[in-house]
Amino acid sequence: MRIRFKPWARPELEASKFYINNPEEQKGKWRELFKNPDAPLHLELGCGKGIFMANLALRDSKINHIAIDLVDAMLGLAKRNIEEAFKQESREVDNVYITRFDIERILLILDKQDKVDRIYINFCNPWPRGKHRKKRLTHTIQLQKYKQFLKDNGEIYFKTDDDELFSSSLCYFEESGFEIIKKTYDLHKENIEENIQTEHEKMFSEKGVKIKALIAKLK
Repeated sequence: MRIRFKPWARPELEASKFYINNPEEQKGKWRELFKNPDAPLHLELGCGKGIFMANLALRDSKINHIAIDLVDAMLGLAKRNIEEAFKQESREVDNVYITRFDIERILLILDKQDKVDRIYINFCNPWPRGKHRKKRLTHTIQLQKYKQFLKDNGEIYFKTDDDELFSSSLCYFEESGFEIIKKTYDLHKENIEENIQTEHEKMFSEKGVKIKALIAKLK
């Protein structure tokens, strides 16, 4: 999603207690940031405006969360949305950190010591052109990277509106040694898990587009 430059985003992020400015320095040490380092650690790749993460972190208060995006403007909005959601519940933001990084280079900031329990990938860029498909966040190349920091039996939750991306992703997961334990071609009709909608999900659903989803486990 393209978004206009927001001059306030970078200063607000750098002043935020739950923004990590130098994620490379946290490699292997992400759990140490949280009050309960032994709690499960969940990661959202491409958090966008942060609506999903705000609601997820509030719902799963005993789980630690990290949200990553590449665009300052997006992360600025995510920071504000997370703050507002927690404020409405009279809670301090204490179980989520956000950071800016290129997900294609994710092994520079995460490794096996981080012991990630679950990854969320929501409505990522489908990169429909053949030569660009390796950029997909669910492509085999990327999945092999995630295996370097996922715990044994770690999970990936994936949602998309794109039929071709979903079909290809089913193959990517199986090729990469993941077991697909749940899948649906109509998430809102056959809810496979307690669902938190993203802003994209609401937009596509209102247009009548069926949401595809899967849960894959690392064997």
